[in-house]
Amino acid sequence: MATNGTNGAHKNTSAIDPEKFKKLFFTPVVPFLHDDPYTIDYENYRSFIHRFMKDEYLEQGIAIIANPEAGELFTLEREERKKVLQICIEEAAGRCPVIAGVVHVHTKGYIETAKDAQELGADGLFIFPPIGAGDIVAIWDSDKYPEIFSNIIQEVSAAVPLPIVIHPVGRYSIPFGQGLPIGTTKAILDACPNIVGWKMTYNFDGYRKIARFLQRYSRPVNILAAVGHYMHENHADRMFDGTSSGAWNYALEPMMEHLKAWRKGDWKTATDLWEGGGLAELQQCIFEDIGRLHVRYKTAVWLRGLIKTPVTRPPMPKPRLAEIREITQALVGAKLEVIPEAKIQTTIKSLDLVL
Repeated sequence: MATNGTNGAHKNTSAIDPEKFKKLFFTPVVPFLHDDPYTIDYENYRSFIHRFMKDEYLEQGIAIIANPEAGELFTLEREERKKVLQICIEEAAGRCPVIAGVVHVHTKGYIETAKDAQELGADGLFIFPPIGAGDIVAIWDSDKYPEIFSNIIQEVSAAVPLPIVIHPVGRYSIPFGQGLPIGTTKAILDACPNIVGWKMTYNFDGYRKIARFLQRYSRPVNILAAVGHYMHENHADRMFDGTSSGAWNYALEPMMEHLKAWRKGDWKTATDLWEGGGLAELQQCIFEDIGRLHVRYKTAVWLRGLIKTPVTRPPMPKPRLAEIREITQALVGAKLEVIPEAKIQTTIKSLDLVL
């Protein structure tokens, strides 16, 4: 496996090859110390990233998004983001692309974050919509005012001309869920030729609409599946170029087997793994309450023993007892090993969790 090999040295869009970003990007959680959520457990983070960097996964196209939403980047300081990215780049060691999350409360901060990523050797940028005032977040009419986001992307791209994957969340709508609608998508793609991938943060019908639009767009833009419990149907609909998903955090092994079956054209085995192997139920459990998604990611990773604690950085919430029970059952149903019950109970008591 090889990255684009430029270590952030793109000089123009002609050097950008979207095919190199047709990958299984995973969005890793970031572990904190159990008794100090304001300190990252970098050793645990490195060991967690390391497990994905096996030849068997790299051959299938696994790749890394450092500092995603699942990694609580909104709460991380600049130096923390840089250290997290550095670890990912070191663990990848040129064997797969590493792209870096970019978001800030102002555009200058976006550019600074992107420059940090370029200097460290990131292969691309993973750009989020603006955060802050309701005018540009919760009540933003993206179809009417797409420039609120596209201007940011253009300014970042002018300063750091790396390939870009977009995290297209916006105001909730019935047709698209929490993903940006077609009009906004077109305006952003038209304005920003560096974009090589689109994270599919949509409801089921919205996914299909945006995927069809992307497939017919004037240049290649990778359809990167995100929602775990849609992925079986995404494959069946041939609307799957890769992923940008936190589901890999806790379900790497069964997801990879499911993917390989689809790539062989063996829909029966894929369906057996999905419906009969507990994978569908596990993904449904994690994704059914989108407002708890990232808490559930981290809880599932902890229950598998891959990180030491489910602690998040405030104001991110703690898991609830009912969630821990449900996720434990779903993991076991998917034939994934979980930590001993005694260890679960010790952690529950120490965090003073509620029902």
